[in-house]
Amino acid sequence: MNALDELITDWLNLPDVALQLDLEVSRVRRLIEDGELVSVRRGDPEVRMVPAEMLTENGIAPHLQGTITLLRDGGFDDVELLTWLFTEDETLPGRPIDQLRKGQRGEVRRRAQALAL
Repeated sequence: MNALDELITDWLNLPDVALQLDLEVSRVRRLIEDGELVSVRRGDPEVRMVPAEMLTENGIAPHLQGTITLLRDGGFDDVELLTWLFTEDETLPGRPIDQLRKGQRGEVRRRAQALAL
């Protein structure tokens, strides 16, 4: 998990995600199952954690679900997906997650589709 630790410094456990989104924890689990959020197991003991930057003050980052779907359809597992979303891309500029948080999906989706081929 070291590669993700370098890319993502702020993680939320599922109860904290639920609190931030004003939902029950069971609904957060459903969001993860439905591909609206991505979680990985971290810590000791291992618990499911979500990168905090997948959330904004208004809820889940815009266009995140569609991007997750594209990458998963292209064969990305959750660690690969998170690595791609949180890796700097000078041509965007910034990281794909930053673009999605700003509501800029076009170029991010084009790149995700190209990777998925």
